[in-house]
Amino acid sequence: MTYPAEPIELRRKRLLWRSSHRGIREMDLLMGGFARARLPTMTESELSAFEDIIEMPDQELLSWVTGEAPVPATLSNVLLPELLKFRP
Repeated sequence: MTYPAEPIELRRKRLLWRSSHRGIREMDLLMGGFARARLPTMTESELSAFEDIIEMPDQELLSWVTGEAPVPATLSNVLLPELLKFRP
C-alpha cells in the first residue's frame, strides 16, 4: 500500500515502524533489523519493493527465512533475496 505524496522520510519512518511491529518476535527482529540497516539508503523503487514484502504474511516469510519452504517465483522481488540472507 502506498500513500500518495508522502515525503520520503515519513515513508521510511512508517516502514521502520511496520517492519518492527509485525506480531512474531523473530520477524520483528529480522524485518526491523533489515529496515534499520537498509531503509536510509533505499531508492523509491526499493521502498516500493519493501512495502510489498511487508504485506506478506509472517508465517510465509518465516518459512522462507528458515529454508522450510522455497520462495514462489511470482512473489520474489529485488529486495527479498537480500532480506532472506540478512542476519541482524
